[in-house]
Amino acid sequence: MQTNKIAFGGGCHWCTEAVFQSLQGVAEVNQGWVASTDKNSTFSEAVIVHFNPVEINLKDLISIHLATHKSTSNHSMRKKYRSAIYVFSNQQKIESENILTEIQENTASQIITQILPFSEFKPSENQFQNYYKKNPQKPFCKKYILPKLKLISNQFTANAIVKN
Repeated sequence: MQTNKIAFGGGCHWCTEAVFQSLQGVAEVNQGWVASTDKNSTFSEAVIVHFNPVEINLKDLISIHLATHKSTSNHSMRKKYRSAIYVFSNQQKIESENILTEIQENTASQIITQILPFSEFKPSENQFQNYYKKNPQKPFCKKYILPKLKLISNQFTANAIVKN
């Protein structure tokens, strides 16, 4: 299976990991911290998503990312939780910019999510990998992750995106 990769940051990487693990066409999710370049060279919680573009397209991935974190809120924790799409190529940057422009046209609030070049990745400690899969009954998972999974199940099931 041919896979592409893209990275997303926005909120807690435990939540972001669980969201993307629940999608058809996503082969692997690497949870940890991502750095970009220049003023965004500090590490921020994020995931790298390896996906099959035949099964799930970049627009659906970006739409789900924007719907499952505060992509219009420039809160005080943005250094730790940078709202970003980290791209691995110039083509992916152009495609992501076009998708964000299209989504913004149908969104009342200003999307603050940045498109940044991927620079570096540090994985989370093993004990935090697959956090939701290992701990679905923990209060954190019930309070923060489960509502996101329900949201994408309700909003994206018609597209056959969410795994059964």
